[in-house]
Amino acid sequence: MLLNRAIGRPRLPRGLCEPRAVLGKRFLTNNGFFRVSEEVREAINSNKPVVALETTIYTHGFPYPENLALASLLESTVRVNGGVPATIGILDGIAHVGLEPEQLIRLASSGGQPTTLKLSRRDLSYVGGMRLAGKNFNGGTTIAGTMILAHLAGIKVFGTGGLGGVHRGAESSMDISADLTELGRTPVAVVSSGCKSFLDIPRTLEYLETEGVFVGTFADGREGNVDFPAFWSRDSGVKSPTTIQNEIEAAAIIHAQHTLKIESGLHFANPIPADAAIPKETMDAVIAEALRQADASGVIGKDNTPFVLNKIKELTKGSSIPANRKLIESNVRRATIVARELAILENEQDEAQGRVSPSFTPAFPTSNLSSAQRLNNTPLGDTSPPSISTKVDTADVVVAGALAVDFSCDYAPFTDTSSPVDPAFHTSNPAIINQTLGGVAHNIAKAAQFLGASVQLHSAVGDDLSGRAALGQLGEDGMPTEGVKVIPHPARTAQYVAVNNSNKDLTLAMADMKILESIPAPTMDDMLRKVSSAQPKLLILDANWDSATLHKLIAIGQNSASTTTIFEPVSTAKSLRVLPSKPEYGPIVDIITPNEFELKALHDHAYATGLFDDPNWFATIDAIGIPSSGLRVALSVTTTPSIVDSGIPQQAIKLLPFFPTILTKVGPQGVLLTQLIEPEDPILSSPEHAQYVLARNTTGDGKVGGLYVKLFAPEVVLKDEEVVSVNGIGDTFVGALAAGLVKGKNVRDVVGFAQKASLLSLKSKESVSPELRKLRAD
Repeated sequence: MLLNRAIGRPRLPRGLCEPRAVLGKRFLTNNGFFRVSEEVREAINSNKPVVALETTIYTHGFPYPENLALASLLESTVRVNGGVPATIGILDGIAHVGLEPEQLIRLASSGGQPTTLKLSRRDLSYVGGMRLAGKNFNGGTTIAGTMILAHLAGIKVFGTGGLGGVHRGAESSMDISADLTELGRTPVAVVSSGCKSFLDIPRTLEYLETEGVFVGTFADGREGNVDFPAFWSRDSGVKSPTTIQNEIEAAAIIHAQHTLKIESGLHFANPIPADAAIPKETMDAVIAEALRQADASGVIGKDNTPFVLNKIKELTKGSSIPANRKLIESNVRRATIVARELAILENEQDEAQGRVSPSFTPAFPTSNLSSAQRLNNTPLGDTSPPSISTKVDTADVVVAGALAVDFSCDYAPFTDTSSPVDPAFHTSNPAIINQTLGGVAHNIAKAAQFLGASVQLHSAVGDDLSGRAALGQLGEDGMPTEGVKVIPHPARTAQYVAVNNSNKDLTLAMADMKILESIPAPTMDDMLRKVSSAQPKLLILDANWDSATLHKLIAIGQNSASTTTIFEPVSTAKSLRVLPSKPEYGPIVDIITPNEFELKALHDHAYATGLFDDPNWFATIDAIGIPSSGLRVALSVTTTPSIVDSGIPQQAIKLLPFFPTILTKVGPQGVLLTQLIEPEDPILSSPEHAQYVLARNTTGDGKVGGLYVKLFAPEVVLKDEEVVSVNGIGDTFVGALAAGLVKGKNVRDVVGFAQKASLLSLKSKESVSPELRKLRAD
């Protein structure tokens, strides 16, 4: 004991003192040197597609904060394409597989510090051991370091930038990257853009062959045996040992490798995207000069590569850097699609062998499709070669609009406060604050999905922490993310802050939804094309789009005879975006779902801009057949005198030429349906509905049969203390309405069901109550 105390002998953490049987497991469990994040651990256990990502590009490649932006982009790329990112790095001597956002920020910001190292296989035990001796090191893992840690965690696919190789002159210097030997002994599939062309590519391929490493290059639509890529250039002048047509083939090879228990890696070379590539002839001249300067400066060993890369950056006047980013993103995307296909193969094998199928559900409904069909489900934003289609699956319901992070702030006054209901302005108030994933379009889509409809959500998030969190939550909810675009900085993920009084009624809300108004034109065009190709039964749009984009989306619905378009106004100010700038003939959208304030805003704006002066508007109103005595008495019977006094049904009737079905949400009083009846609608002769048919066509107009007005009072009105949150109840109503309509129901038959669904969200802390799933049978 005295000797131990004198020399400061390190003691092993309790987590390392495990039975021998536990340490002998195929994959390493968490201990004092090794940590796998909860998300990655759950994904591996559920056989979800997981992609390993290295960190030397952050600690020794890009400066802060550019490295953090790149890290965010790559993780988002994995999530958008249906996978779970596992960024691997070392913090305080502990290897982390799946860095949390705070950890990633810490590692990225530590680049360039003397305690932040570049770590390969040989260095892992060193940094771990030094921690026990009181010396803490951080580190970015190289390809070799990332491979071994990924394998210890059970990850099979790894996306990175460029592979290390045999250096020129290695016959005398023996300078061979540890990446190659790691590929020879660790069964992880690495997707990269080949070797940097200042390496000896023929000898690199020869060395990999000696190590027993499979090497294949993606054809990218090219015919015959293609070249092994040279990082910045698509061709190297050296033919690839094997050509791979697509991600399906790559996944099949990986699956066979693991089934055969062959303990060596695989390398899939992915050529840099053509629009980012630097011609081989240009790079050959640049590299020759960079190598000449390295030789003249006497730079050798581990310092050689950084020196040459820096010279290449200088000689290309910085053009090598954006090319580098592009190829890394392309590789990570392709690695994710490979991982996704591998997960499908493994699940199919489990089912064939009678094992319980894991909980993984592919991001796209591909498990019953052929290889070619699955490749047609490549996610939005993919830069796949022209030979691979990017068609998105059809869906019953397509929702386009806001995806946001919601903050609900419920005023929770102290017992002795002078204001027991409303928060005070210009000061701090006690509150209960909840954070959820929301946004009008997201909530609508989620409600419809909970109720059994097949749904596509089209929206955008920023390349930031909130965006990553949003995509991750969508994945956990089982909602496809291929329609969600990731927009680079300075775009910000949408956020919504609701301040409610102690009765849970909205007092004030702040919304930052500008991201939908700042989507680059090419990205927006691609989204419009995807929405159009989905051919939905229902197209639901919220008013968070700018007016021009909103009307482009509306046109998609108008141009499809089989699509019903629903518009959710969102707010009084944004609701006006749906109205045209000048009188136009015909309905704008089929159904709108305003509250009474949004309805009034639409009515007043239409009046102020002269939309009610158009002859076509008069023709439709005349065709309804409103009696000369007016409708006040009839409206008071079918609604309530107070609603009629407020002018709500009168305003709705005047807007019917633009919106043939209007569902006005009037709070605790219910939902007011105001609707143009088509001439052939059997409701015109139905005794059950006779009291709600307030007018009938008398002009012979073939487009209008009459007017239907009915107030749907709620079955239950909750007490104040029963209300948990009002956020999302209107969105839940629209989502439930959609779920009923796609089943072939009429609006009149679905309103009561949608109110019932809204009641569940009113009693839930979630914007959309998970209890909605129980209503599927209804």
